[in-house]
Amino acid sequence: MTKQEIIDAIGQMTVLELAELVKALEEKFGVSAAAPMAMVASPVAAAPGAAEAPVAAEEQTEFDVVIKSVGEQKIQVIKVVRELTSLGLREAKEAVEAAPAELLKAVTKEQAQSAKEKLEAVGAAVEIK
Repeated sequence: MTKQEIIDAIGQMTVLELAELVKALEEKFGVSAAAPMAMVASPVAAAPGAAEAPVAAEEQTEFDVVIKSVGEQKIQVIKVVRELTSLGLREAKEAVEAAPAELLKAVTKEQAQSAKEKLEAVGAAVEIK
């Protein structure tokens, strides 16, 4: 099947069929089509940066917690990292020693803020992205 045949087949689908197709593709390949769909919906004549503006204006819902530096209480930081993650002692130690390193991915704002407070309480420098 050629690209053009696929495009033609998609063009003949109803909105409901397209939604089901997108869900099936997301499940099959373990991806999310949220960002590309926003870009597809933007006008073709818009400037290249204009398609990204609406996405940036949306409120961020997922945050990453990055440990920038450990500080003087390395053991305490390792304990907090183990508490916040499912890492074992060795993995937590390696994560702390690899600073700057990403500790938590795609967590809520509350979880990220809580993790930041706990880590900063034991002397680590933390950033939320």
